[in-house]
Amino acid sequence: MLIKIHPENPDPRKIKKVAGILDDGGVIIYPTDTVYGMGCDIFNSKAVERIARIKGIRMKDHDFSLICHDFTHLSNYTKHFSNSIFKMLKKNLPGPFTFILPASGSVPRLLQRKKKTVGIRIPDNPIILKIVTELNRPILTTSIYDDDEVVEYTTDPELIHEKFEKLVDAVIDGGFGGNVPSTVIDCTNEEPAIIREGKGVPEL
Repeated sequence: MLIKIHPENPDPRKIKKVAGILDDGGVIIYPTDTVYGMGCDIFNSKAVERIARIKGIRMKDHDFSLICHDFTHLSNYTKHFSNSIFKMLKKNLPGPFTFILPASGSVPRLLQRKKKTVGIRIPDNPIILKIVTELNRPILTTSIYDDDEVVEYTTDPELIHEKFEKLVDAVIDGGFGGNVPSTVIDCTNEEPAIIREGKGVPEL
């Protein structure tokens, strides 16, 4: 199913429809402020494991992150970070960054990385933020890769739909995506450290 949603003025009925798919345990592909991502409700373990199978990875090797819709939401799934880290997050979010933070007990164990950390995103993209707000739960996020040896990420949602239509429940067409992933910043030590350079230059 291909669902076209206006990138700047998302139709509330379509947002509600997509949130319903997630609430029913579905898997979707959606735009962010970087590359297109694949996701599901973080509390549906069958959907999470389905995404791992689609990507051909073992759960213990996953690099999944969570998308939250605002700072209140983020604070429910993280713990123990300093005022300086909080100020840095406020400067950079919403934005094209993934922050590795200590995971709270609200994060399903299946999605916690080693050392009980979790990757958190608040993308600067109205479509996915409204979907997560409507669902009222974070969604898992993982990038959509391209099989092409030159182009790492597929940017055309119609081509993504052709490739994944039998594997996922819906592809959200929010216009062409980017081809540079998020910058990943580890905030679990005293000083934040960039562990993957991607889109955007964070204010640290």
